[in-house]
Amino acid sequence: MKNLKLLFSLFLLLLAKSISAQYKYPFQNPAMPTEDRITNLISLMTLDEKVNCLSTNPTIVRLGVKGTGHVEGLHGLAMGLEGNWGRKTPVPTTIFPQSIGMAETWDPDLLQQAGAIEAYETRYMFQSEKYHKGGLVVRAPNADIGRDPRWGRTEECYGEDAFFNGTLAVAYIKGLQGNNPKYWTTAALMKHFLANSNENSRDSSSSDFDERLLREYYSVPFRMGVEQGGSRAYMASYNRVNGTPQTVSPILKNMTVNQWGQNGIICTDGGAYRLLVNAHHYYPTLAEAAAGCIKAGINQFLDTYKPGTMEALQKKLITEADIDANLRGVFRVMIKLGQLDPPEMVPYSNIGSGPEPWLTKKNRDFVRLITQKSIVLLKNQDNLLPLDKTKLKSIAVVGARSAEVLQDWYSGVPPYSVSIPEGIKNKVGTNAVVSHTTNDNLAISMAQSADVVVVCLGNNPTGNLGWKKVDGPTEGREAVDRQSISLDSAQEALIKNIYGVNKHIVLVMVSNFPYAINWEQQNIPAIIHITHCSQEQGSALADAIFGDINPGGRLVQTWPDSLAQLPAMMDYNIRHGRTYMYLKDKPLYPFGFGLSYTTFQYSNLKTSADKIDKNGEVTVSIDVKNTGNRSGDEVVQLYVKHLKSKVERPIMELKGFKRITLNTGEQQTVGIKLPASSLSYWDVAKKAFIVEREPVQLMIGRSSANIIADKTIEIK
Repeated sequence: MKNLKLLFSLFLLLLAKSISAQYKYPFQNPAMPTEDRITNLISLMTLDEKVNCLSTNPTIVRLGVKGTGHVEGLHGLAMGLEGNWGRKTPVPTTIFPQSIGMAETWDPDLLQQAGAIEAYETRYMFQSEKYHKGGLVVRAPNADIGRDPRWGRTEECYGEDAFFNGTLAVAYIKGLQGNNPKYWTTAALMKHFLANSNENSRDSSSSDFDERLLREYYSVPFRMGVEQGGSRAYMASYNRVNGTPQTVSPILKNMTVNQWGQNGIICTDGGAYRLLVNAHHYYPTLAEAAAGCIKAGINQFLDTYKPGTMEALQKKLITEADIDANLRGVFRVMIKLGQLDPPEMVPYSNIGSGPEPWLTKKNRDFVRLITQKSIVLLKNQDNLLPLDKTKLKSIAVVGARSAEVLQDWYSGVPPYSVSIPEGIKNKVGTNAVVSHTTNDNLAISMAQSADVVVVCLGNNPTGNLGWKKVDGPTEGREAVDRQSISLDSAQEALIKNIYGVNKHIVLVMVSNFPYAINWEQQNIPAIIHITHCSQEQGSALADAIFGDINPGGRLVQTWPDSLAQLPAMMDYNIRHGRTYMYLKDKPLYPFGFGLSYTTFQYSNLKTSADKIDKNGEVTVSIDVKNTGNRSGDEVVQLYVKHLKSKVERPIMELKGFKRITLNTGEQQTVGIKLPASSLSYWDVAKKAFIVEREPVQLMIGRSSANIIADKTIEIK
């Protein structure tokens, strides 16, 4: 037996040597453990090569290492004109609704499917002989939290709730990275870590809040993205947190690496390295700034960093070993993408031939579906909607947002787009005359003679004025926060003037921001919300207006009735009345709100246990029945309230949700699992999450302001 074991060991040794002989360098051997491969690779690199690999493209020509760079992709691969992501040779790609719009589906499965479509197109673009553009590290999702509707980048996030944002971030990450156990389709790089929800002065401002809010709110989506989604890349934000710029914050290592297990790419935002000197004034020289970044864990820079880094090495502010340690994370990601392995081993290496995916019917159909699911019905007085196209003779489509499908700064260019007038014309055919204008004077005359008027208002996500410029105080974008949440005066005047001549109005808010449309809520009979960018915007909206689908989207941000309901923009302590969790006043539209063309009845709330252990889990179930005359979607929402906590807790918190489709008369039992760990709070003294022994009220609702049933359980 001993001889057999000896012979077998000898055989394995000879086999390993034989395999190694096939490769010029040991790191090229896919059978070698990942960490050993990286150790070998780094040992072969020169200092210049190591510094070069701190860019966003860790290619090492001499050693035959083909790295891959970054692309933007919040709601589809961005290879277009806005933002100049396509450079001089833009290429169309499949474009979904904005992130905030996809979030309004309340459907993680749809976001995972969208991420998978984007990942496939990203691989196709990178590997095809025709294009060879882009990279495989996708800067998405944006896991920031939209704590304030004035934030200029609200469109990029998934709303104001940390758990909800994290759930959708996990879904998009899984879609982008795929389900292969060894390789990723693309690498999901979350942004912007963290508490980065003001644009004005973002390059020097400080987001200040306590340790509990850091752990329980601002970092939650990122932690979920790492621990549950498997993301191993993120971007540090421009801002300071409690006085320290995030680019050099100890949080990067202490929290994300040491506690969460993030072991891949940590990059700066564009220009953030230099901002440490010329905006934050945190370091006197670029050499010290480079050293600060590298010591904090940064291993990819998005701006010119080499001179400062070389000077930092010369002055012994950092060592070559510091760079070696950081580069390990970069090469872990490259190995997961298959960049160091033979193509025949990587299941995604053959993507790049065949028809261009953005031209396929499959992708078109999916975009239409996710856009349909994103539409939120805000008001429907006297069941004006859905419209009956067989009874209408004339429809006027007017308003500033009615002309075209607008793209935002992080969009690509879709291969086609269906505008709202086109969608309505395609829907009604020859049954009715559809007139369209964006001229306010013509709109009034059109409205006078129309059976119904579709008024399209809202924001312009990029404007036409150039970087850092917007057309009025109600507009926002990257680098610019909104100063007002009301409609601008021209849009407000238009709808009031139309109301004066024709009260059969469907108001379509085409926006990526909440608006305080109080007059409209009081007077306009039907109001719908849809976001920008979807190439199927007009088709999906027409489907909803004419009843081919039943709107089932829900809001993911509170829509305040005025600025008076909002704390100061730079107040990052959300306990001061921010978000549905702490707002005590009645908003215009609450978090989770959305109507339907049908009605639903809830009954028989049950829990799998009345008491659970701090390490246990309870299933909350309720029967939901469609009691109306149309099939439709309902979003069942589970909120909790802590009744005897030792620390201040929110008024209520979302802890689970599920979107279901029910036919007329159909009933379904919806079960939502609630782990006791999700009820924990951060104990500052113990530096740990603690589950209290206390009663907790479980609430099932149609929104945060419409609780249908509740039950109290005990945490043992």
